[in-house]
Amino acid sequence: MSHVLTLVAAPGALAPAHVSAARDALRALGAATGAPDWLGEAEAADLPFAELAPEQAVAAARAALGADAPDLLATPAEGRRKRLLIADMDSTIVTTETLDEMAAAAGLKDVIAAITARAMNGELDFKAALRERVAMLKGLDEAALEDTWRETQLMPGALELVGTMRAHGAHCALVSGGFTFFTGRVAERVGFHEHHSNTLLTKAGKLAGTVAEPILDKDSKLATLKRLAAARGLPLEACCAVGDGANDLPMIQAAGLGVAFRAKPAVRAAARHVVTQGDLSALLFAQGYRRGEFSAAG
Repeated sequence: MSHVLTLVAAPGALAPAHVSAARDALRALGAATGAPDWLGEAEAADLPFAELAPEQAVAAARAALGADAPDLLATPAEGRRKRLLIADMDSTIVTTETLDEMAAAAGLKDVIAAITARAMNGELDFKAALRERVAMLKGLDEAALEDTWRETQLMPGALELVGTMRAHGAHCALVSGGFTFFTGRVAERVGFHEHHSNTLLTKAGKLAGTVAEPILDKDSKLATLKRLAAARGLPLEACCAVGDGANDLPMIQAAGLGVAFRAKPAVRAAARHVVTQGDLSALLFAQGYRRGEFSAAG
C-alpha cells in the first residue's frame, strides 16, 4: 500500500468502529485498503490504503465519522520515521503562552493575551505585535520570569515525542518566537539538542521593554528548518515540524510531516496535518511508532 491513514484519539477513545467506518469511506471512493494495525490500544491505529490521494482519504474519513472523528493523518508509507524535529514552544511543547503569563504580574494578561491570539491567527504582523507586547511590560521585575517558569507545564506527550525521536537518531530543535529565558530551560527539561528564540533586554533587574534584533519570526523558523536539514543532508520530506501559530505555518507546510497542533483556526485551515484530539504523541503514531516503543526524555 502506498499510504497510511493514522487515526489517533485520546487514550481509550478510539474504537474498532472508527477504523471500520474510515475503511468503508475510503473503499467507497475506490481505494484499496489493507488490514488495520493498532499502534496503541484504543488510542491509535494505522489503515494502509492505495489508489486514493491522501487529502481525499482524510476528507472521506472525516465526513464518515462526523463529530466523532479522531485525528486523521494520511502519510506516505515509505519514509515515515523522520530524522529531524523542529518544534514551537508556546502552546505546543508547553501548555501556555509564556509572554501572556508574564503579563499577569503586570496586571496586563488579558490585554496582551488578546494581541497574542490575533498574532498567532495571522491577523497581526508578528514582529510588530511582539514589540508592542514587550513594550507594555517595560519596568517589570525580572523575577516575573522566574515566577512564570515555576508555573509553566509541559504539554502531554512532549517528553515522549522528543525522547522517542532522539532514541531513534533524530535531531531535535526548539524554535520559538518566545524568549531564550524559557527556551533554554524547556530544551534542557525536554531533551532538545538545541534551541533558538528571542532575547528580552533588561536593565537594572527590570525589563527594558525591548527585544534584541533581529526578531525570530516565521521566516526565521523556516530558515532554521532548511539549515538544519541541509547540515544533515536531509530532504525536507525527512523532517517533522509542529506548532500552533501563524508564525509556524511556513515550516509546517515545508516539512514532510508538518503538524498544526491544537492550532489557531487559520493555521488548521492551511496545514496538511492537524491534531486536536490526541496529545503530542500523535506525531509519533503518525510516524508508525507503537506505544510500546515510546521513550520519555528528560
